[in-house]
Amino acid sequence: MNKKERFDHIIAYFEKHVPIAETELEYLDPFSLLVAVILSAQCTDKRVNQITPALLSKFPDPKAMKNASQEEIFEFIKSCSYPNNKAKHIKGMATMLYMDFNGIVPSEIHELQKLPGVGRKTANVIASVVFQKPAMAVDTHVFRVSKRLGLTTRSKTPYDTEMQLIKYIPEKLIPKAHHWLILHGRYVCLARKPKCNDCGLKAWCRFYTHNIRKEGGN
Repeated sequence: MNKKERFDHIIAYFEKHVPIAETELEYLDPFSLLVAVILSAQCTDKRVNQITPALLSKFPDPKAMKNASQEEIFEFIKSCSYPNNKAKHIKGMATMLYMDFNGIVPSEIHELQKLPGVGRKTANVIASVVFQKPAMAVDTHVFRVSKRLGLTTRSKTPYDTEMQLIKYIPEKLIPKAHHWLILHGRYVCLARKPKCNDCGLKAWCRFYTHNIRKEGGN
């Protein structure tokens, strides 16, 4: 099976069995999603969804958030990972958004990356989810799942993974494919104990073929 065939089979499976794939972060507008994605770094979506309602009720837009102190923001987000850094990034992001972008979340990845706390992954999430651009955000789930399935080879960085994925995934499906891979990694292809025997992608998975099946798995 060559790489294109593997992609075709896996995409066809997801289109049939996971026709709707969306972010599990809860948000009301582009700004609230941007805040949520910054908070989600090394933190679960469930935890972020517990934090954001109170935070965004108090500071609902860039102007309000930039006027908040870092200490005030910290009090709302202290139960997530790295709250000090994230409080600093959220305040800095809101300030630049208000001062340099008229309070409007930009749609272009290179502009999003100018914002404090916004790396390529976060920028790609916003571009993909909010603006439906063909941007592939690569987090730990996407990196792991694409490597195990055999969609990527010899990929050492998230950028390498991103470039290999967008080469074979049809442009119109890239925003949805991002969520396919995340959700598969979150609920099936777990980091420590992947649920290979329950996975509908076994027939096309390089990891299963080379490891589980050879060891006598079903």
